[in-house]
Amino acid sequence: MPFWEVTVPASAEVSEGLTNFLWEQGALGVVEEEAPGVSPRLRAFFPEATSATALSRAVGDYLASLRALGLSVNGEEPRVAPLQDEPWAEAWRQAFAPQRVGRRLLIIPPWDSAAAQNGLMTIVIEPGRAFGTGSHGSTRGCLLLLEALLDRFPVTRALDIGTGTGILAIAAAALGVARVTALDTDPDAVAAAGANATRSGVGERIGCTLADAVGVDEPPFPLILANLLAGSHLSHASEYQRLLSSGGHLILGGNLSEEADSVVRALAPYDFTLADRTDVDGWAALLLRG
Repeated sequence: MPFWEVTVPASAEVSEGLTNFLWEQGALGVVEEEAPGVSPRLRAFFPEATSATALSRAVGDYLASLRALGLSVNGEEPRVAPLQDEPWAEAWRQAFAPQRVGRRLLIIPPWDSAAAQNGLMTIVIEPGRAFGTGSHGSTRGCLLLLEALLDRFPVTRALDIGTGTGILAIAAAALGVARVTALDTDPDAVAAAGANATRSGVGERIGCTLADAVGVDEPPFPLILANLLAGSHLSHASEYQRLLSSGGHLILGGNLSEEADSVVRALAPYDFTLADRTDVDGWAALLLRG
């Protein structure tokens, strides 16, 4: 019995926070699963030395705290079970099949390089502690808007705020942006983004920095990418305005479809207007013009 598998119900509203909580408890890997007719859930894998009883109690208490805050949590209880039939790493890897996004992008994990196809721009992402493997609706929506935008308005510089795995920064570089500045406040994310950029062959064009937007002291960018939660977009509004060049474009992910209109209204006083929107799996990616 080398590993424990924890299965936890996870609505879109709490998925990111719950994922971070599982990492903090010592998870070796976390997989987000969604399927038609099945409630969304997270599968996390823990070493044998972890106390299954303490883990179950900790996760249960965390879910109870989310309910107390009025957040939507599936009524099912978390399940902790021994993983005997397959190694956790193999179970984790099976969740990350190659993904085609848009017309030209192919996202693959590093262990499946044979999936690369001629004519497609390959983005190699190592799933890990940082957010962004291309499977989540918010990430896919941003990638679709990014590809369409760069077809119409090629740019030479871009800023990616909260880069996570670096997937948006890497896609921007692969689609022709000469220089991308990628920021994150999580050291694990900065390291992951840099490694993924190198794996994808665009490492020399992406600068990964441990910082938030407030610390950026560069000329305005013609393109800003930010796949954050809606509340973060509101708190970053003045920085978006400061860092975006006149007539530039801002791509925002992480908005639930029902809250996207309120985000657009909140950013209007900062001279942003909606230019396009893409909804994927209940998440809205927004293209705003400054």
